[in-house]
Amino acid sequence: MAKLTIVPTPIGNLEDITLRALSTLKRVRLILAEDTRTTSILLAHFGIKCSLQSHHMHNEHKTLEVICRRIEECEDVALVSDAGTPAISDPGFLLVRECIRRGIEVECLPGPTAFVPALVASGLPCDRFVFEGFLPQKKGRQTKLRELAEEERTTILYESPFRVVKTLTQLAEYKGEDCPAAACRELSKLHEEIVRGTLKELIEHFQQTPPKGEFVLIIGKSTTFDTAK
Repeated sequence: MAKLTIVPTPIGNLEDITLRALSTLKRVRLILAEDTRTTSILLAHFGIKCSLQSHHMHNEHKTLEVICRRIEECEDVALVSDAGTPAISDPGFLLVRECIRRGIEVECLPGPTAFVPALVASGLPCDRFVFEGFLPQKKGRQTKLRELAEEERTTILYESPFRVVKTLTQLAEYKGEDCPAAACRELSKLHEEIVRGTLKELIEHFQQTPPKGEFVLIIGKSTTFDTAK
């Protein structure tokens, strides 16, 4: 019986792809890709030839029926995003939900995702945490920041280099400048960097050093901060 397989792809270093992921991408009849150009580079690197179809936030509602029908007609399909595990701040949830509704088997392979290594390497408590993805850019942003101000668990956020200083500054306003945090960028890539300290220290760092690359922000609470360095 055909199925949908969720295949995590490297977030930077191509050596992080698993043997099982490669085997799956070689086996399936169709690969759904967030950006076919990005996925084509990955497939070419590993010598994989397979049909590609765009599946992203702008067309996923329209393509669900056709994709599910193909799986029901015994075509194995894989879903990938540009980097990391699909459906984690990327397209995928709608397709997974529809496949489950229709009785189609869904398998998710273990593999790369940005927030787990960032959390572990941050030095902040990782026994209890909350993943918030990207903060709302406009509507609902202040409400979410107020909620995070009361959050006792370690908080994980994704952010772009263009908004990282703004987000850190707003977090400092709500959680206090002495709140412990870590800013992790370009994970697994050549210029990987993890900056640890208080929110105030992180703001000062990126005001002096323009941020580059995609960021994972790990935010703790002031009472858990170990000032020893």
